[in-house]
Amino acid sequence: MSIVDEVESRHASARDGGEVIYRHRVATRLTHWTWAIALFFLLLSGLQIFNAHPTLYIGKQSGFEFDNSVLSMRPMRNADGSVDGYTTVLGQRFKTTGLFGMSGSAENPSYRGFPAWATLPSYQDLATGRVIHFFFAWLFAAAFLTWFFSSLLSGHIRRDILPSLDDIKSLPRSIGDHLRFRFHRESRYNGLQKLTYAAVLLLIFPLIILTGLAMSPGMNAAWPWFLDLFGGRQTARSIHFICMALLVVFFIVHVVMIVAAGPFNEMRSILTGWYRTDPEKKEEHGA
Repeated sequence: MSIVDEVESRHASARDGGEVIYRHRVATRLTHWTWAIALFFLLLSGLQIFNAHPTLYIGKQSGFEFDNSVLSMRPMRNADGSVDGYTTVLGQRFKTTGLFGMSGSAENPSYRGFPAWATLPSYQDLATGRVIHFFFAWLFAAAFLTWFFSSLLSGHIRRDILPSLDDIKSLPRSIGDHLRFRFHRESRYNGLQKLTYAAVLLLIFPLIILTGLAMSPGMNAAWPWFLDLFGGRQTARSIHFICMALLVVFFIVHVVMIVAAGPFNEMRSILTGWYRTDPEKKEEHGA
């Protein structure tokens, strides 16, 4: 038995009869926090880049002569001459003054897709936004590759991420438990957690990295065919944005689940690796 296996097999009896197990390796914990930091800056700088042209399209081209937009956040003049911010999604228009399309005070309105507090830098500066975005994009990609290969070698992906047939069969129970905020602190992820983490780590993360690369001028020059895999630059940009939105939703749900399941135990596991299970169930955990 290796040293790592010996450490992972250690446990201490808790006062409530449960066990404290070693759940997260160092590589998992380091990449987790690297992603958290990188995604924060990627989100804010990405919205800065989006504001330079706050419309998303499907296809290889865009412009006034094309009718292929799927999302738009722009100021528009009303019939009475006033101006409001409007968000258009798949042809459906919504007034979003104060948040999307037009924000700021009535005396000093700002005509931009996302408001100043949601972008980095807060003022409109595409060049600085791109510099920040590209730096943290490479950091994010490096962390992903580190996690992927270390998890592949250690068996973490096979053991803890990819759902088994039994995990799929237990999905209704796992979903019901989570909806009722009924959590079981067990040593392994339940089916819903595995399915969620597999979607995020093995689908959304690679997709957001690849679509980002596909939009890179350097990549276009070296591999012009790569952009065609995603249906063109405009489609790649839309996929990139959708992946970002899904990650924001995942983050919000993830934080809510951590707080509901017991923040001290959950945070300790991702900071130190040690996690306290329930007294009776030690095969799977759900938080």
